[in-house]
Amino acid sequence: MREKKRRKKKLSMTMMFMMTFFIFIIMFLVLCLRLNKLIPLPELWRPIPHLIIASTIMGTILASVGSRITLKPIGQLIAAINELASGNFKVRIHLSGSEEIEKLSDSFNRMAEELGNTEMLRSDFINNFSHEFKTPIVSLRGFAKLLKNPDLTQEERDEYLDIIISESNRLTQLSANVLNLSKVENLSIVTDNESFDLTEQIRQSVLLLEPKWEKKKVEIIVDMDEVTCCANKQLLNQIWINLIDNAVKFTPEHTKIKVKLRQEKEAVIFKVLDNGYGMDEETCSHVFDRFYQGDSSHITEGNGIGLTVVQKIAHLYNGEITVQSEEGIGTTFTVILPIGV
Repeated sequence: MREKKRRKKKLSMTMMFMMTFFIFIIMFLVLCLRLNKLIPLPELWRPIPHLIIASTIMGTILASVGSRITLKPIGQLIAAINELASGNFKVRIHLSGSEEIEKLSDSFNRMAEELGNTEMLRSDFINNFSHEFKTPIVSLRGFAKLLKNPDLTQEERDEYLDIIISESNRLTQLSANVLNLSKVENLSIVTDNESFDLTEQIRQSVLLLEPKWEKKKVEIIVDMDEVTCCANKQLLNQIWINLIDNAVKFTPEHTKIKVKLRQEKEAVIFKVLDNGYGMDEETCSHVFDRFYQGDSSHITEGNGIGLTVVQKIAHLYNGEITVQSEEGIGTTFTVILPIGV
């Protein structure tokens, strides 16, 4: 605090000195121009003490007024920055003056808004992440305690062990997904691109998930153009796997899922259409948020990471992913990637 006051006092003194010196020079020059023809040159030095006094008074006044006027926006900005540093991300400033000052005000407000959004996402991430990890751990502990009961039948023991195995797999999958999300989010440039048959890769993704859609008696209808592209195979494969798996997961038994791939002049368009449960507008607006689940009971398998990964990968290729859904009718996910991927 003392150092801050010392710097502020030093700045004020510097401004006062500069203003005094500037005014003195102007007054002296004016005096010389007006009197050098009427009064001998040595006589011009006599008014100098008076000029110094007048310059000091005027300089002090102008420096004080000028500093208050010119530094007022800076003072408001400093106060707002201190508010932001203390955790108040709702602080906003509305500076007026030159174009640069107004741009500074707009930039600060935009920064405060982005920091507020980041803090909210961080808080949501921690809460959801804690919930997703805590649930299977509590389940594992509970059933492990039950297994210590010597009176359990073999059937009960097998049932509890199956639950423990299932919850262990859930934890393993969650850990893998979080690590994968972290890896994808840290990417800014895609490497290891190669030319491959995109259509065949999607067919393989459908076959890989066959046990899941066969178990639910879901019919997969494939309608794809033959497309070859140059991209990172592992990254793109995550898009197809996640979207098809998501459709199977939220589609009732004995229904249909359509997988489409089209090649246009400037883009590759991939669609997954299902006639499942559908989503309301609120769910659609958050479906790409990490750890977000439309099923608030968390009964449905999943942890809300897959679609976040899909969106990030699409953005890495300057593409986009959109969702259209209607409750009771179905959902359509559309991925558009530039043809150059």
